[in-house]
Amino acid sequence: MERRKTRQVLVGGVPVGGAAPISVQSMLNAEAHDFDGNLRQLRQLEEAGCEIIRMAVPDADAVPVFGKLKEHAKIPLVADIHFDYRLALECVRAGADKIRINPGNIGGADRVAAVADACGQRHIPIRIGVNSGSLEKDLLAKYGGATAEALSESAFRHVKLLEDVGFTDIVLSLKSSDVPTMVRAYRLVAEQCDYPLHLGVTEAGTERAALVKSAVGIGALLLDGVGDTVRVSVTGDPVREIYAAKDILKALDLRVETPQIVSCPTCGRTKIDLVSLAEQVEDAVKDIRKPLKIAVMGCVVNGPGEAREADIGVAGGDGCGVIFKKDTILKKVPEEEIVSALLAEIQKL
Repeated sequence: MERRKTRQVLVGGVPVGGAAPISVQSMLNAEAHDFDGNLRQLRQLEEAGCEIIRMAVPDADAVPVFGKLKEHAKIPLVADIHFDYRLALECVRAGADKIRINPGNIGGADRVAAVADACGQRHIPIRIGVNSGSLEKDLLAKYGGATAEALSESAFRHVKLLEDVGFTDIVLSLKSSDVPTMVRAYRLVAEQCDYPLHLGVTEAGTERAALVKSAVGIGALLLDGVGDTVRVSVTGDPVREIYAAKDILKALDLRVETPQIVSCPTCGRTKIDLVSLAEQVEDAVKDIRKPLKIAVMGCVVNGPGEAREADIGVAGGDGCGVIFKKDTILKKVPEEEIVSALLAEIQKL
C-alpha cells in the first residue's frame, strides 16, 4: 500500500515519518515515583520489542526518576507532560527524547515558546496530543461535542502555537475512545498537513475491547496509508500493547519481523486439542525474531494442504501431529512432543 508522504522527525535514534518503518510505542504505568518498578517494566517492554516508551511526569518529584530511567533506557524515552510547562523544561534537561504536551493546557504562548525553544536547541520533537476528553470549551460549543472536526481544529490551533515560534519538529495525535470519530479526525488532519501521525484509540478498555477497537481504528487508517507510529492502549499490562501492535502491523504486511500464527477454527474432524496447541505454539514463538508464517491446523484437510503457504506447521491427527514445511511432510510425532519438535524445526530455518 502507498503510505502518506510526511516529513520525518527523530525520536532519539528512531525515525518517525517519511519512509521510516511504522514504530511501536507503549507507556509505563508503574507509579511515577517508583524507579525500580518503572525500570522492571521498561526492561520487559524492551524485550517485547517496544521501540519508543513514554512516562508520565506529573510533578517535580517524578523528574529525577525520569532522568535516572533515561540513563538506563535502551530505547527512546518520552516525557508526558500536562499543565506545568516547567516539568517539560526539566525533562528536556534530563535528556528526554521527545516531549508530549497539549499546548492548550500548559499556559500562555510564552510558556509554549519556552518549551519549543528548549526542545529546538536540542533537536527534541514535540508530540501534540489532542484527546476528546480535553478539548477546549469553545470548540465543544462550536461543534456540539468532541467531534472529529473539533479534534482537527484543536490540533491545528496547537500546531500554530508552535509554528509561530518557528518550531516544526512536530508529531500529531488525535485520540478518541470512539473509533469512527478517531478515524475521521486523523483523516481530516492527514489531508491538511504533512506532519507525522501517532495513531491510537484512547481509553480503549481492557484487553479484549482494546484489541478490537485498536485493530479497527488503527488498521483502517494504516490501510489508507495514514500513520507513522502506533500505540495500542490497554487497561492492564503494557507488554500486551506491544504484541497487539505488532500483530496489527503483521496482519497488514507492514512489518513482519516476528512469527505469524495461522490456525484453523476446528471442526468435527479435529482429533487433537488444537486450541491448547495453538496457544502453546503462540506463546513459545512470541519472542522469536524471524518473519515466519507458522500453521497450526486441526487435520490433514487443512494442513499441509490448505496451509501449504506456511513456512512450517503442524497438522493434528488422533493423538499425534505431522510436522510439515511448505507442502512437504517432515515427520510424525506424538501429541505431547509436537511443540518441542516444531520449535526444533523452526530453529533450523
